[in-house]
Amino acid sequence: MVAILADHLAVTDGALTSENAALLRPSEPNLPIEELHKRYEEDGYLFLKQVLPRQDVLAARNAYFSSLESTGVLKPGSQPVDGIFDPAKRHEDYPGIGAGHVDGNGRPGGKNAKQFVDLALDAHYKEWYAETFCNHPALYDFVAKFSGWGKDTLSLRRTLLRNNIPGSKPIGVHYDQIFLRHGDPTSVTAWVPMGDIKLNGGGLIYLENGDDIGVEMEQAFFNKAKQAGLSDEEARSAFNSNMMSTGLLSEFPAEFAREHGRRWLVSAYEAGDVVLHKPHMIHASTINHDPDNVIRLATDLRFCDSSKPYDKRWMNHYTFNDGV
Repeated sequence: MVAILADHLAVTDGALTSENAALLRPSEPNLPIEELHKRYEEDGYLFLKQVLPRQDVLAARNAYFSSLESTGVLKPGSQPVDGIFDPAKRHEDYPGIGAGHVDGNGRPGGKNAKQFVDLALDAHYKEWYAETFCNHPALYDFVAKFSGWGKDTLSLRRTLLRNNIPGSKPIGVHYDQIFLRHGDPTSVTAWVPMGDIKLNGGGLIYLENGDDIGVEMEQAFFNKAKQAGLSDEEARSAFNSNMMSTGLLSEFPAEFAREHGRRWLVSAYEAGDVVLHKPHMIHASTINHDPDNVIRLATDLRFCDSSKPYDKRWMNHYTFNDGV
């Protein structure tokens, strides 16, 4: 537990310590498939070490930050692959994109952030990312085998490639099925850190035994929506009138965990690691307090069984205000 007591390991409403946090359980990808299934069902996640070749992850990281270098986000004299934020700049001018930052998944930042946000969005469509990295055979083949879907394994085109500048707003509390309600809750999310992330560097955190709570909350949301007279289409919206405008469960992870009598599970991550998690597994992220000003970069890749109903909206690339 000593490892958890890192300086500035925190969420928006307080510190994470050995009192309210514990470590994620890592798994080697070459463990027997039965053991991996057991862990996934028990924990709601599977923290896999070194599924992807480290050099491939770092090559993608280098391509990303090279494309953003013209915005002045990087420390002068540093290498793009290191992704070191220029501490002389304001993090408000370099906002992250994705669920939870703007109402209805809108465009973040003001006019000073336009160039940075445009390039961060454009990276989603580049061949090095959309075609090469998102379809890396090492990850696809693992998911196809682990899920048992085989040739029916479908990599959803819509992904969330997110940077997190030191000191900027982290990702709030949510589960993914909120945003995938037009399909069965059978998808698998692969959260992929694109670079090393220190324990206090803004990595993803998971609510201990959070899958069961997510399942219960989803049913309660749907019942409440129907009682309010919403149509099936309105009830499926991640931004319906019974929920936060961002689709999140809460902006206050420490309070959320305390209310449910659970801890947050945390970890440092290495380039090559992948976390698979279930569609109702509750998660969030910490504030990036990396002492070396390293920008946290990661992506959410999602897979489903194409022989079953799935959310077809996710076959379109990510855009602002796409309603997902």
